This record gives sequence, structure tokens and C-alpha cells, in this order.
Amino acid sequence: MTNRVNRRTALGIGGAATAGAVLGLGSPAVAAPGGGAASDPQEEPLGTPRDKVALAYRVEKTRAGGNWYSYITVASSSGAAQVAAEENADTVVEAYSVNKIAVATAVLDKVDRGLLTLDQRVDVTAAIVVPGGDGIFSLDNAYPSSVTLGHVLAALLTVSDDTAVRLCGLVAPAAEINQILVAKGFPNTQVEPVANPNRFFLGTSTARETHNLLQALVGGTLLSPASTTFLLNLLRAPIAFNDGIRRTMSSDDRARIATKAGWFADARHEAGIIFSPAGAPVLTYVLFADGQADPDNFGATHPAVQARAALGPKFLAAVNGLTNPSAPSRRPRRYQPTNGG
Repeated sequence: MTNRVNRRTALGIGGAATAGAVLGLGSPAVAAPGGGAASDPQEEPLGTPRDKVALAYRVEKTRAGGNWYSYITVASSSGAAQVAAEENADTVVEAYSVNKIAVATAVLDKVDRGLLTLDQRVDVTAAIVVPGGDGIFSLDNAYPSSVTLGHVLAALLTVSDDTAVRLCGLVAPAAEINQILVAKGFPNTQVEPVANPNRFFLGTSTARETHNLLQALVGGTLLSPASTTFLLNLLRAPIAFNDGIRRTMSSDDRARIATKAGWFADARHEAGIIFSPAGAPVLTYVLFADGQADPDNFGATHPAVQARAALGPKFLAAVNGLTNPSAPSRRPRRYQPTNGG
């Protein structure tokens, strides 16, 4: 981990001037006529939705500091993906729990081919439970037990359950997951095998590949229609990650966003898709970040997490009114809280 961070830090990534050059936005502040004070970048004239997204990204990631590996696109009026931010998009990084989307993709690919079913059961033993990590399996203290594969994937992608990763490994070994992802066009999005073939670390990706995987998912070319709907429903669920992009939003706005976060050591990642109210995908974001201050803080006040929380409403405001005629409409499930009974 130390070598990885030092190598990235040595690249000199993260300054405002670098962001402006990468995004093609010029310098971060514009000199006033006659040599007056430079203007605040937040006060620069705004144009298209893509321009607004690009400016928001530049301001918030500069405020957070550290290193960013990002790829953000906004749908044009024709549906074509327009790049709003591209920074170190092809750098291979540890994706951490964002790669749980890739793991779920491999499992659902086997479901689509009739090799697995969502209602088949997997055994949960005390030996397979990850103690002290994220999720719910380590909390119920009732093993051995069994759950359906659908339950495993729901835990994997909503509460980011660490034990669910091991349960996926029981039905999709590491080598097979990697083969499936390569066949789908994602050679850098790979889990890391260990001695036990049914276990693995969550591995690597790039911002561009994670972006393209999400675009393929919402475009209907990654999985079957049933598996696509299943996966997106999990990523848009009210109990999915709410500390980042979705933090300061209404329940209706949160339902418009499919998202997955990942965190470990000094890294704080998030990737997802923003939909229009009618269910059209209009913005896809991948925000991998590391090297910020407060690396032992895994809560909502970490600088990179705060940056994403600020970006969420700005992204929504920027794409208000956008449609995407080239992609299927995917309306979220209606949130209906209950009071028991």
C-alpha cells in the first residue's frame, strides 16, 4: 500500500492546474480585465450540462485534495456520451468494493446461462463469515445457516457485505470471474486470486473500464433483461450507499441514482449512474480517490466523501431536463415504507 500511494503521489496528481489541463477548461481562475483579482472558479460562466458537471468536479476534487482517477460522461441530446471529466482514467487502481459490481456481473452471467439460479441456496458457515467488517452476516450469530443466492447478491451490493464476497466465491471461483470479465471486454477489472480458488481479494479496475461496464449494464448489453433489472434495483435501493453522491437528496432523487462505493486504507471510491425522472440514464460517474487527509476516517466527514456529497446535487441540477433517446428507460422501483403488520 505504501509503495502504491508513494508512486501516485510522485506523479504530482491532484492540483487545480492539473485538473484544468486534463479537463480542457483552462486555468482554475480567470484573470480579470486590467489585471484585477482572479475570479472564483465557481463564478465562471456556465454553459451546457457537460460544462456544469466538469466545473463541479474540478471545484470539489480540488477542495478535497489527494489523487483522483475519474471518468464522467453526460448524455447528449442524441444520447451519445460526452466526456465531462477524464483524469487518470486508464490508471489501474485497487477498486475495492466498487468491484462488487463486477463480481455480481460474473455471478449473474452464470445465472443467464442457466448454470446458477437466484433461488438456489448457499451454506453460511462460521468459518466463512468475515468478522468485524461491513455487512450483516457477521451480526446475526446464527451459524451454520443457508441463504439464497439472490439474498447474497442483495447483501453484496446494498450493505456491501464482506461475507457475501466469499459466498459468491462458492458459486463463481476467482479464475472464472476473471475469465467472464475478460470475455465481456474488461481485462483490467479483475479480482485477485488467493491460494483458495473460491476466495479472492476484490482486485483492480480503471475508471474508464468501470464506466464502460456501467454503460453496458444500463444499455442492456452486459446481462439479460431480467439480470439487468435485478442488478440496477439493488444499486438504486434506499439502503444502498448514502454517504456520498446521494447524501443530501430526497428519497425520490436517491432512487434516480444507482451507486456503489468502496473504501479501504486511504482510498474512497464511488461509481454509478444518474437517471432522469423518466428513467433515462443521463450521467455516468466513476470517482476513484486516494491520498486525502484523515485516512482512518471511514465516515461521512472524510474529504473525498464530502466532495462526492457536494457533487451529487450539482450533478442532478446540471442534468435536469436531459433525456437519452438511445437507451432503454429504467424507472426505479417505488419506495413504499411500511409500519409493520
